[in-house]
Amino acid sequence: MRTERLDLLPIGPEHAEGMAAALADPDLYTFTGGGPATAGDLRARYARLAAGSPDPAEAWGNWALRLRADGRLTGYVQATIGPDTAEIAWVLGTPWQGRGLATEAARALLDHLRASGVTTVLAHVHPDHRASAAVARALGLRPTDERQDGEVRWRSAPRS
Repeated sequence: MRTERLDLLPIGPEHAEGMAAALADPDLYTFTGGGPATAGDLRARYARLAAGSPDPAEAWGNWALRLRADGRLTGYVQATIGPDTAEIAWVLGTPWQGRGLATEAARALLDHLRASGVTTVLAHVHPDHRASAAVARALGLRPTDERQDGEVRWRSAPRS
């Protein structure tokens, strides 16, 4: 996939070094918990993701975001895809936040999912994470009364 400023690359172990650098700021984990992963940890995680879901009823999609202007990795988007519903997420390293890149990447993912037959899209956003809520809103998702692990479930209107 490609947007105006980004290439979305199927994520694999070869992206571990660049992603470790892009996601190294501990402040990035304020709303999600945890902290920066090492390149070794990411290499192992990306190998598992590239192997695909062990559940035949769902597929995993994970894409590294490469900024074409300088070739650097800046974050990722991901989707857990069922027969007609997908749960999506986006993470952008702090140096690239505030430029609309998360919305641009998530919109490309949403368009890809819609073209693949997905009718409902879900996302989970920490109730205090205004930037992620703005991305969800820009995608046409709306907050629900549902919570999962303290996060608000956002849902798209179903499409037929």
